[in-house]
Amino acid sequence: MHFLFRDCVLDPERRELTRASQAIALGPQVFDLLLFLLRNRDRVVSKDDLLDTVWAGRIVSESTLTSHINAVRRAIGDTGSAQQLVKTIPRKGFRFIGDVREANPPNGSTAPSADFPIGFPPSELSNLGKPSIAVLPFQSLCGDPEQAYFADGVVEEIITALSRVRWLFVIARNSSFIYRDCAFDVKQIGRELGVGYVLEGSMRKAADRIRITGQLIDATTGSQLWAERFEGTLDDIFQLQDRIAAGVAGAIGPHVELAEIERAKRKPTASLNAYDLYLRGLAHVHRGTRESIELALPLFGKSIELDPDYAVAHAMAGWCYFWRKINGWCADRDTEIAEGTRLAHRAVELGRDDAIAITRGAHALAHLAGDLDAGIALLDRAVFLNPNLASAWFLGGFLRTWHGESESAIAHFERAMRLSPLDPELYRMQAGIGMAHLFAGRIEEASRWAELSYRNLPSFLMVIGLIAATRALSGRIGEAQQAMAQLRELDPSLRISNLKDWLSIRRQQDVDVFSEGLRIAGLPEV
Repeated sequence: MHFLFRDCVLDPERRELTRASQAIALGPQVFDLLLFLLRNRDRVVSKDDLLDTVWAGRIVSESTLTSHINAVRRAIGDTGSAQQLVKTIPRKGFRFIGDVREANPPNGSTAPSADFPIGFPPSELSNLGKPSIAVLPFQSLCGDPEQAYFADGVVEEIITALSRVRWLFVIARNSSFIYRDCAFDVKQIGRELGVGYVLEGSMRKAADRIRITGQLIDATTGSQLWAERFEGTLDDIFQLQDRIAAGVAGAIGPHVELAEIERAKRKPTASLNAYDLYLRGLAHVHRGTRESIELALPLFGKSIELDPDYAVAHAMAGWCYFWRKINGWCADRDTEIAEGTRLAHRAVELGRDDAIAITRGAHALAHLAGDLDAGIALLDRAVFLNPNLASAWFLGGFLRTWHGESESAIAHFERAMRLSPLDPELYRMQAGIGMAHLFAGRIEEASRWAELSYRNLPSFLMVIGLIAATRALSGRIGEAQQAMAQLRELDPSLRISNLKDWLSIRRQQDVDVFSEGLRIAGLPEV
């Protein structure tokens, strides 16, 4: 007998869990824990019950039990903040509270069927605690039904790419494809599937060229949030599918995030949950000013209070301390560095499979704890987990810049800008690629990117330093001195002698070229 709940099927005999028709890898104790919760869903399961059954009576730490409960939640699409399936009963234990059916699989298989649904009831989807999206089959405008396979392939790749975004719930293909070849209303689909966003599109083929058009729709209002066109040749059909899927997934992620931020802003303060508080904090982080970071930190703190295991809230809080350090805003430098390091470490521990948590936590750790190599390795893992996460690419580019890998860094920044060309953090990407060009010896190119970044955030200390240095190195001494005056006004303590305390530049030749430009512009030695 199998256990069916939401889009999951648990097979006790084969010891297999599938979610949205995809096999989910579980450790033995995590599997036993989930199975025990399901079999005893009619009552609260105590810690002693779990120790006796899952750990055969052995004593384990509170943190071990918590990590296993978190692993169960991650595997079945639940979170510590939402607790839609596994609920913590304070001082009592845990209980599985989701709707569960027990059924025999058709023909001995766990494939989706009428008895094995792959989608959520709309009433449950609205309470997931994270945004949800359905990717509809793209309409073929070729006049040739045989060509529809290509559009289906693109949509499947998009669904796969979006499914790697942990903060986004994606409806399974089998549910969204029931709307093929029929007239539909986006609002109706939103209600029927219980999603907040719908991605639709069309495909047109002429000779050996393909054009794909996609648009992201708010399923509540019917308004269009994003639209884009992708073109290519059929020389390598699979490469074209991958490129289109990556482009769509990379582009719509930030648009959904921004729409969610606006939703959280409109929500009454008294009803904010951990996710809403995180979103409000994120909006301030995007602005990057001293005042906005001061507003963001307490929001992330409140989010962590509501959900102590919320990895991304820890990560963004730690990253705020990095941003304060790099801009010279620390009131107590040593204390803030220690707190930022603690939060970043915790984020990486809690979010081992969360690309966003790893991205921000690892980048903060590299700067605050001074371990570039570990930071780069973790950011590479974030890219592996979600290849379309622009922040993982550009923050990985920063670490490679400081590590002395200028060309690789530039490729990372360019990839991030292709994935999210209208990103609210574009000024950070522009700053990073400018510094990488400086270390590669391309002074004018470095200056151009720095000036672009400055227009978007005139208080970014590193950018002002880069502008001063590149202007000086290109002989524009008067303009360099103007930038230096602003730099010293923003951070009077900055000197040539403490440059490496400010930025984590590893190669001495990179330190030398930056120091020389700042020295010519007028920065004192000590």
